[in-house]
Amino acid sequence: MADERAGPQDHRLVHDLPGGGTRRRSPFRSGFPVERVAIIGQDVRLVEQVTGRMGHGGAALHGAASGALSGALIGWIFGLLNWLEPVVSGLLLALYGLVFGALVGALLGLLVHAAQRGRRDFASVSFMQPSRYDVVADEAVADEAVQLLAELPSGTGTSTSSGAWKSSRPRSGPAVT
Repeated sequence: MADERAGPQDHRLVHDLPGGGTRRRSPFRSGFPVERVAIIGQDVRLVEQVTGRMGHGGAALHGAASGALSGALIGWIFGLLNWLEPVVSGLLLALYGLVFGALVGALLGLLVHAAQRGRRDFASVSFMQPSRYDVVADEAVADEAVQLLAELPSGTGTSTSSGAWKSSRPRSGPAVT
């Protein structure tokens, strides 16, 4: 029996949603083959959210955390290379690596922060945000997906500006692969 998902398949747009990061519940019932649905983010942009100021202490703490993790991992790997007592020496070297990595990481974090001279004295988190999402389904289940999306009542948190799950774009059209 050949896997029906092995080759390229035609997909059809069943709905489009506005972006903005709002969470939505799945409108598909438990028996629907959700593995045959794809959600495609369109017009993606990179957003950098500032989370606060970064002082000397924060720079040292971030550097120490990343240095400790790297040092512990390298120490553990070096400890595993000892063939006589790999568990004891691995854990001991991991501990030494953690301490040494934290110290070196803190110093490097302070050094880099001081070298920037206030040009980047804030902490931030980067993420990607699409302006809209296209929901596409395999041709074999696309009609069922459209029907399930059309049956949703408005006010469920899944409605768009034009009504409950109504798309401003045609539901049938060229195949998306």
